[in-house]
Amino acid sequence: MKRIVVRLAITAAAIYVATRFVDGIHFTGGLAAMVGVALVFTVVNALLKPIITLLTCPLIILTLGFFTLVINGIMLLITASLSESLGLHFAVDTLVAAFWGGLVIGICSMILTIFFDTRKEPAS
Repeated sequence: MKRIVVRLAITAAAIYVATRFVDGIHFTGGLAAMVGVALVFTVVNALLKPIITLLTCPLIILTLGFFTLVINGIMLLITASLSESLGLHFAVDTLVAAFWGGLVIGICSMILTIFFDTRKEPAS
């Protein structure tokens, strides 16, 4: 349970960073709404991303993996659409903003996971 909470907090923090540094990504809600957006983003990535990745496998191979950045942007656009319909005050204007937002979220998540990874074994 602790691992899930930490992952959700990391995702929320990464999305918050993207809203601050990427033009075209907007968030006007509070902390609870940001956790809600992170939950929507996690569910979208868990359910849709594997399917879309499988369907676009030839494009991923052809672009040497760079198309996965576009897929990350699409996942962010879907998250924004679902979040707006749920009243979570999260919006993404364009695919370009989603592309850069997905990149920022990925980098922030990676850095935060290094520092707060709950799977690490304590040193003896």
